[in-house]
Amino acid sequence: MTMAAQCLATPSPQETAHVVEGDDITALPRIFEDDINIAILRRRLPDDVQAGVRAQCQADRALSFSWLGTPGDTLRIELLNRLHAPGACSALIEDIVTLAEAVAYLFDTDNVGLRLRRLEEAMCPRFHCDNLPVRLVTTYHGPGSEWLPEWAVNRQGLGAPRSDKPETIADPAAVQRLDTGDLALFKGSGWVGNEERGAVHRSPALEDGQQRLLLTLDPA
Repeated sequence: MTMAAQCLATPSPQETAHVVEGDDITALPRIFEDDINIAILRRRLPDDVQAGVRAQCQADRALSFSWLGTPGDTLRIELLNRLHAPGACSALIEDIVTLAEAVAYLFDTDNVGLRLRRLEEAMCPRFHCDNLPVRLVTTYHGPGSEWLPEWAVNRQGLGAPRSDKPETIADPAAVQRLDTGDLALFKGSGWVGNEERGAVHRSPALEDGQQRLLLTLDPA
């Protein structure tokens, strides 16, 4: 899998010591390293997966699918029943099931929480960190999630907005963005030992008429 990163800035390796990136699956297990709170696997979506993605984005009805359980045939059946144009979605379904199984395996759990949504506006437009151990995020269509390197975060600005709070972004030029298809593990403040260093990220702004197909996976 190869994909060039779409970044709004390119900091030096020293500035992104808490982030690991690569085009090989071995990048993701490095999330277990104490110093790493973002692990990114860059990938290009195959054409057959993209065909299923287009079917979801071209449908008249919205798509919002949530599921919790053990990945496998039950998830496949649920996706077949819920996705638009299921006849065109076999590769997309297999990709989703494979990712869910990978999350279950990586974090040694039977159950995975899954959300697949077609969005027409930013879901979480403010920079924040999740109050959970870890989450896998991938964008099948549209702009990917944005994140901040640790050196560019003012953590006093996180949380509910108040007039006396400083800006969360210490350097606006440092904002990074995942590309379509990339897989990212964001370590949250619920990860033991990472309570004060949860990965800081946000949903990208969408232009009028722009859509985003977002998948999130949480080990449960």
